[in-house]
Amino acid sequence: MLAAMCSAPVRSFAQDTKPIRDRGDACPGALRLHEADDGALARVRVPGGILSVPQAEALAAAARRFGDGDLHLTSRGNVQLRALEAGCGGELAGLLGAAGLLPSHLHERVRNVVASPLAGLDGRGHGDVRPWLRTLDGMLCGSESAHALSGRFLFALDDGRGDMTDLGADVTLTAGGEGTAWLRAGPGHAPAVQVPSSAAPLAALLTAEAFLQTPAARAGQAWRIGELPDGIDELTDTVLRRLDGSGVAATTSPEPPGPRTSGPPPPGAVHGPHGDAALSVLAPMGRIEAAQWDTLVSVAARTGHRELRLTPWRGLVLPGVPADAAAEHLRVLASAGLITDPASHLSGVGSCIGRPGCAKSLADVRSDAAALTGPGRLPVHWSGCERRCGHPRGDRVEVVAVPEGYRVSVDLDGRTRSATTTGRAAVAAHVAAARTSSPEDRTP
Repeated sequence: MLAAMCSAPVRSFAQDTKPIRDRGDACPGALRLHEADDGALARVRVPGGILSVPQAEALAAAARRFGDGDLHLTSRGNVQLRALEAGCGGELAGLLGAAGLLPSHLHERVRNVVASPLAGLDGRGHGDVRPWLRTLDGMLCGSESAHALSGRFLFALDDGRGDMTDLGADVTLTAGGEGTAWLRAGPGHAPAVQVPSSAAPLAALLTAEAFLQTPAARAGQAWRIGELPDGIDELTDTVLRRLDGSGVAATTSPEPPGPRTSGPPPPGAVHGPHGDAALSVLAPMGRIEAAQWDTLVSVAARTGHRELRLTPWRGLVLPGVPADAAAEHLRVLASAGLITDPASHLSGVGSCIGRPGCAKSLADVRSDAAALTGPGRLPVHWSGCERRCGHPRGDRVEVVAVPEGYRVSVDLDGRTRSATTTGRAAVAAHVAAARTSSPEDRTP
């Protein structure tokens, strides 16, 4: 049976800003499909965004065989397949499973892990986080309780550069150098727990399992750590006790060291310290057409890593490119219609699927976003309704379809600085002005 999207209603009590969930989590996965106006939708979790070339080819084969042929990237570095034909679930699962994309049917929706996409490539941070990724994913799939996590629960692995800081993850691991790591539970500025780097994946799993034992999680009222009604102090104490019981030395600190944020990798070539480069590209509006995906896979197949890394900013990184070949590869990718230039007017622009794919959408926001968005400093996200599916975190411009046209707002430091409702004819000018908002415009 096709399930509903992640849209369980949220009730808020007057004296409590924490959401209270009214029904079970119904986030789609690769096995639990969602019925949309354009057909069924599958969300394939890709931990850390890491895809081998054969896995990328398998996703393309699934999209062509069962869906619209395109790959739709999400803000968690996952892939959605859309317009899937009815009754394809079993064959789809078989194809993905054969490619190693479904190591555990029971846990497939909870393998939500993002990771620094340039880790180990550009000489920044404290090295490669892929060993953490492999260990954590294996622990998640082997946990008897982790399958009960919500499909929204998110792990983030930061190599120390700070690019995962503002993604609102439930559990963030940050490499601290000299064999140390920092664990932070919940979004924001929660106290951090220092552990040996070798124990970081275990610490992340213990935190998730401890969350599941909280009264709010057991009652189905909290799907994410930030929704715990009494904060996370008790959860942190539980994690420290469990670490101690596992023989892991841990200490707390108000804040892990290092930068707060470094932002997404800009489009273009990112040169490493050993004479190679990584290619960073963005998917226009988060959607990669079949031919574009083929071009990406073809380039990746000729690199030293034979790997594609999906990013939480609806982009990809292709590592292991010889530095003297980077410019030519970028020309090939640009000619395919991918964004390789940070000056592109579509750089930092995203949208939900909009009409005609979603019945709740009030507009064809993808077409409007492409036609009516000019270049600017701030990212901008277009939404077809107030649900704002897929909207990013951090400073941004929000463009939301309303009956009168569009509402354009600027969000800085988690606050809406301004909001204007305008007809479609004038929205381009309002978006252009909003994208040029500067740090001096921030609300005190």
